[in-house]
Amino acid sequence: VAESSEVAYVRSAGLRGVRAVIDALGGDADDLARRSGLPGGALDSDEILVQDLAIGFLLETAAVELRCPDFGLRVALRQDLGLLGPVAAAIRHAPTTTRALEMTSKYLFFHARSLEITVVPDPEGDPGVLGVRFGYRDDAAALPPQAVDMVLLFLHRSMLALLGGEYGLLSVELPNPLNTVPARYRELFSAPARPLASAAMLRVPAALLGREITGGDLMAHELALSYLEQHGPARDQTYAERTRTLLLRSLDTGTSTLGDVAALLSVSPRTLQRHLTGEGTTEIPLYQIASALALDDVTTFSQYARRWWGVTARQFRADRRGPGAVGRPAIELS
Repeated sequence: VAESSEVAYVRSAGLRGVRAVIDALGGDADDLARRSGLPGGALDSDEILVQDLAIGFLLETAAVELRCPDFGLRVALRQDLGLLGPVAAAIRHAPTTTRALEMTSKYLFFHARSLEITVVPDPEGDPGVLGVRFGYRDDAAALPPQAVDMVLLFLHRSMLALLGGEYGLLSVELPNPLNTVPARYRELFSAPARPLASAAMLRVPAALLGREITGGDLMAHELALSYLEQHGPARDQTYAERTRTLLLRSLDTGTSTLGDVAALLSVSPRTLQRHLTGEGTTEIPLYQIASALALDDVTTFSQYARRWWGVTARQFRADRRGPGAVGRPAIELS
């Protein structure tokens, strides 16, 4: 399981195929999901935000308990590019491989904000070779071995589909020991798998970059990019700006808590609050909150607060400053 100091979230679309593989092996998918800490419905929906640790734990547990060392590879065989949602459209209709990889790198946060796919120099120093690397933005975070198998085979199959066939894959680099026999990797990748590498990546010819992708639609590509730009969080925005945007968007839903916003930003509540504090966010005076709620004064606000939370607004705020307050729900707007 990934060793990371922060909780990261991914779309449950990454679990496509897991239930089918577990069922085929005679296992109980719902029981495995529950014991792994996944929320209900995560195996059957694309849009639930789930902790990456839970996905990693599920894959590893299923592989062991079902005695299926190639579990991650089997799941990948049931997945396709469509699980990336709107990012898939931008990739499918990209004019070149370079553009497709740029789109993947830039917009993967729609699927998993803590992960990235990047093009890196060949770890062996061959100028005619590049690595398509998959991993956490934090280089110190370790990837679960079954997840490595699943994502690299998904990436390989996606490139085969985009390019209409073999693209010259040279080797599959795994940062962990092989999960199954070498012949299984050779069968699925048509290339050798090399364990205990520096990072999870596919080594490909450098000439692959710039290769034309046929059958795409430039208009569809531009429409997909427009959607991604409008609906994705800007990388240069502060957490305070992102939080403010999400709170404004959520007003019509009737509720907005620290946990809700943190999940949408793919961080833990503790991490979000730490960033907001570090960015110098200040508390709004109680009289301004009362005015925003169309209440006459702070006294009236506190009367409503007693009805909502059992304490005055001032007491509620003071309590949230105390030990252990970070992980508790923020005030709900209703």
